[in-house]
Amino acid sequence: MIIKGYDTDEIKENFDKVRSLISEAAAKSPNGKPPILLAATKTVPVEVINYAAEHFGLTDIGENRVQELMEKYDSLDPRLRVHFIGNLQKNKVKYLIGRTVLIHSVDNTALAAEISRRSLAAGIVTDVLVEVNIAEEASKSGVSPNEALAFAESLSQFEGIRVRGFMTMAPAGSSDEEYHKYFKKTYRIFIDFSAKKSDNIIEPVLSMGMSDSFIAATEEGSTIVRIGTALFGKRRYDI
Repeated sequence: MIIKGYDTDEIKENFDKVRSLISEAAAKSPNGKPPILLAATKTVPVEVINYAAEHFGLTDIGENRVQELMEKYDSLDPRLRVHFIGNLQKNKVKYLIGRTVLIHSVDNTALAAEISRRSLAAGIVTDVLVEVNIAEEASKSGVSPNEALAFAESLSQFEGIRVRGFMTMAPAGSSDEEYHKYFKKTYRIFIDFSAKKSDNIIEPVLSMGMSDSFIAATEEGSTIVRIGTALFGKRRYDI
């Protein structure tokens, strides 16, 4: 079947292949279990997303842009858990509160404070991840690895958010060896965080690994992998 230019048979093959690779890699993971498969759905039509939820068992999706998420939100299959995985500006926070199960990209106190303020006003607590710039790239957002633990702990001052763990992106085009190095380093931060977690933090989360790196990420202990191209093909802007 073709939906909005997407071949559902090809997508099914992609889902099956990715899940098989994740299962194999999970055997080497310190967690001993496969991570959640989060489909990165930037530019993917809502009809295709919903088809994947109904027919391929998709449970979690991640959007990079607030505007696109808002355009899709009311039409999404209600079974889907919606994550926000892109850079987030303070003035867009209000659109995410109550609509997302997890915000993956908190890297400064002002943003955390705004998420907390909006959440308290709505009478909820919002789950967030601290974004770590694991390779300390000047072009990327995120806190430095050396500051990640202290920053995460400092966010306990905000009653409207709950820090669940960390998210990172390894440099694009890294070798498999480099991917393992960066993800192993992030996992160490995650383990330290898990050991020191306060009573209000449940089931710590480590979000790392994308289409070109999810196997290495799974082997190094990721609990969520964010995969777009390997599931839906190259991003399309003509739909």
